[in-house]
Amino acid sequence: MSKKLYFLIPNRVYITDAIRSTLGQAIENHYSHACVLYNKMPKVSEYVKENIEWIRDMEGDVFAVVDTMDEEAKKYNVDEVGLTPITLEELAQRLKEADLIIPYGLPRSLHAPPPACAD
Repeated sequence: MSKKLYFLIPNRVYITDAIRSTLGQAIENHYSHACVLYNKMPKVSEYVKENIEWIRDMEGDVFAVVDTMDEEAKKYNVDEVGLTPITLEELAQRLKEADLIIPYGLPRSLHAPPPACAD
């Protein structure tokens, strides 16, 4: 039986890995969704863009939780990467219907990444 899954991603370092995991669960016939919190996504490759499209093709989505982001992150994630904007209230309603909520990766970092990791 298909389950409704939500991956909550508070740390920038784990965003692309969590998107791959979301796709993996979609392939396993689950309704999988990834929710990016707080952060601007790292530079997005064609591979990641394809993964996002495949998730959407399989009735899932990748959300940008816009209430948690600054304007620069919001603009990049929604306008340039094409993530679906969602508010915290809308996400809370969706999470009530979820079968499984997966907090992915470590908590949000309190310090900015080093320049070599900033892309």
